[in-house]
Amino acid sequence: MSAVAVLGAGGLGAAMAARLADRGHEVRLWNRTSAKAVAVADDTDGVIAHDDAADAVAGADVVLTVLRDADAVADVLSPLLPGLTGTWVQASTVGPAGARRLGALAADAGVRYLDAPVSGSTQPARQGALVWLVAGPDDVLDEVRPLLGDLGSEVQHVDTGTSGGSAVKLAVNAWLSAATVAISDVLALGDGLGVDHDVLRAAIGAGPLRMPYAEMKSELMDAGTYEPGFAVANALKDLELAADEVAPTPLLSELAARLRRTVDAGHGEEDVAAVHRVR
Repeated sequence: MSAVAVLGAGGLGAAMAARLADRGHEVRLWNRTSAKAVAVADDTDGVIAHDDAADAVAGADVVLTVLRDADAVADVLSPLLPGLTGTWVQASTVGPAGARRLGALAADAGVRYLDAPVSGSTQPARQGALVWLVAGPDDVLDEVRPLLGDLGSEVQHVDTGTSGGSAVKLAVNAWLSAATVAISDVLALGDGLGVDHDVLRAAIGAGPLRMPYAEMKSELMDAGTYEPGFAVANALKDLELAADEVAPTPLLSELAARLRRTVDAGHGEEDVAAVHRVR
């Protein structure tokens, strides 16, 4: 088994750390706010919290970054790269430009690097059901594929560059956010038409229109339960990253505006399903 440094103890990073420990890996967890890492370590055998990122990565076989954005990743990793001996698996959602920037830092330091964001959030991470969207050399991926398999149900090798995984990730997250807003609006339409939500879900689920994601989010909306799996603020951040790369379509512009209204209403740290709170 591997020694793995997980840098970032937010929802996804904490779930990854716990899953890796369950699978027998030696897990060193670091977070800028150390109390988050300590809380995970207290609850999970095999996870050791570190106050210093340098201590966490020292001698690690794999360094897994799960931080908010490219600036945060660069701030943490840049001073550590000269002494890094393990493979850097960069799983933060940073966009293609950010991924290229981080890949260049790794190349300059001679560090093996994968651009490897995931499709999936905290619950799939805890269950080992993430989908990896990986860009990088074949041989580097082969080295860490068993570890990625402990966290995910599938590893998709999208290209051998430094940013293809991040490009796919932005497209996936745009789809996710668009689907969530569509679900919310269709539930509201059903209310106006006098259609019971369970009847609507049954009608959609009976044939090729079935979408398990839509069923799950619609049930959260009905329950008014918005514990974050994928937070509204992160969904908005990812749409803004996409807009930095490609001019948004009218639909994606309106989608970003809807997410922004939800954030402005104070629901940014709730699950993206909280768009249902704000019409």
